[in-house]
Amino acid sequence: MEALQKFLEKWLMPIASKIEKQRHLQSIKDGMIGVIPFVVVGSMCLLPTAFMNLLGSGPVYDALSAVNPFFSKIAGFTNDWVSIYAAYLIARSLAKRYDIDGPMLGISAIAVHLILVGYTVDAGDGVTAFGTSYVGATGLFVSIIGAIMTVEITNALIKHHVVITLPDSVPSMVAESFSALIPLFATAAAGSLIATLCSTFAGATFPQVIMNLLAPAISSMDSLPALLIVMFLTQLLWFFGLHGPSITQAVWAPFALTYTAENAAAFAAGETVTHVFTYGFYYNIMQVTGSGLTLFLVIFMMFSKSDTYKAIGRAAIVPSIFGINEPVIYGAPVMLNPFLFIPFVFGPVICTAIAYLSMTSGIVAMPVINPPGFLPPGVSAYLMTLDWKSVVLVFLLLIFMGLLYYPFFKAMEKNQVAEEKGLEA
Repeated sequence: MEALQKFLEKWLMPIASKIEKQRHLQSIKDGMIGVIPFVVVGSMCLLPTAFMNLLGSGPVYDALSAVNPFFSKIAGFTNDWVSIYAAYLIARSLAKRYDIDGPMLGISAIAVHLILVGYTVDAGDGVTAFGTSYVGATGLFVSIIGAIMTVEITNALIKHHVVITLPDSVPSMVAESFSALIPLFATAAAGSLIATLCSTFAGATFPQVIMNLLAPAISSMDSLPALLIVMFLTQLLWFFGLHGPSITQAVWAPFALTYTAENAAAFAAGETVTHVFTYGFYYNIMQVTGSGLTLFLVIFMMFSKSDTYKAIGRAAIVPSIFGINEPVIYGAPVMLNPFLFIPFVFGPVICTAIAYLSMTSGIVAMPVINPPGFLPPGVSAYLMTLDWKSVVLVFLLLIFMGLLYYPFFKAMEKNQVAEEKGLEA
């Protein structure tokens, strides 16, 4: 165990540390986290449609049908426009890391994003409309590219003083507007050039080109091997004291959010839902009650013979129920604890396989909605799938993890009790 720890500290930790500090990846992560409220609100507003699909007819159906347009409009301008919000948030986050942050940069990123994803459609009667196919989750990858491009070009121009500078006597709003002119033109021109080249030489929009290039990655990310790798790396990083989801999320979150939106759209249209790896699946199944599915570990601590573990368990039980288990990860600690390495790192990997196979086999419904976070175990799972069997799945996984943790906890407890008795003596 000590040899493995030294090997991982030598080779894995430097890589993870660099990823954690990489400004572009962290900005993407910030942006993906930032759009979650829009996804949650939009998903929850699809519930009337979901219940209408379940009921088919009747007085409740008619009542829901009457109020559904109200909720559909909310969903249509939150979840369905999520890439626009992501462009703004990613740009602002990256700009802060360059110390050039300002609202104008975020708005410029939105303009560039719209240039990159924009196309026109014939709406009939001689009316031309703006196509919105790529302003939702399908445009997330373009929003990442556009936001980073906007900030990098702007930063380069500021660094080389290629901006309009007005005297200090000029009001700040006027000065900021003029200083944004050259960067805005440069970034908009770059976006237009890319869109024009794609249209001319590829005969497709820029988002279509990107989706074609990413097609293998997009299809493979929603697979059991990909989920197992994500979960293993997340748990391994947590074990060494690094926030696993914060590091890995920059890679998988854009895919998961795209799958979330596609599932919600398919379900609302009465079509077959095809994706397992959504944002909700990750946090409400793979990480239910916190990374490592530690609820029963906390319960064991509450009734431990060790006074230390008993105090930690009592302090951590309520946060754990709501998916916050940092108190036990850093308090027990789980981090760098050789007794808990096997259950904490490998147990969730096994649970991920069980959950994935349960859904792909049709035993449990796939995710159709992205529920709010920090709900008790089972509640989010039901809201996410609208299937009572998902609640059963969650508690079976927690019980499995409890059985897996128990022998390792008892060995850890025996060691801790001996240390406490030694201190008393």
